[in-house]
Amino acid sequence: MTGAAKLLANENFPGPAVRLLREKGADVLWASESMAGAPDVEVLVRARAECRWLLTYDRDYGELVFSRGLPPPPAIVYLRQEAYPPPRPAELILQLMAEPECVEGLFLVVSERAIRVRRLPRALDARA
Repeated sequence: MTGAAKLLANENFPGPAVRLLREKGADVLWASESMAGAPDVEVLVRARAECRWLLTYDRDYGELVFSRGLPPPPAIVYLRQEAYPPPRPAELILQLMAEPECVEGLFLVVSERAIRVRRLPRALDARA
């Protein structure tokens, strides 16, 4: 997966899905391993600083970037709370990673039935 998007999986992202993404060659930083208990703002800042897509089940990230105006990372993938088998979120992310140009700059709400898309606001100091 050389040149593929880098990922930051929030603490609430399932471990089996993180492992599957890594097995498939994805560069995944998992907050549970390196940022356990970190506030959402810190996770968001790190995802942006390291140019990683943020993977989460936490809808608060939408509020942080749309309402509070915090600079977004390259993409935010918000998975809806569904009864996914543990590896299924990884399969959904791998599908998105197959076409990164269709994900960059977006806030995606992903469920089994649909993907809703909203353009992320541009930060004044956007990726140079």
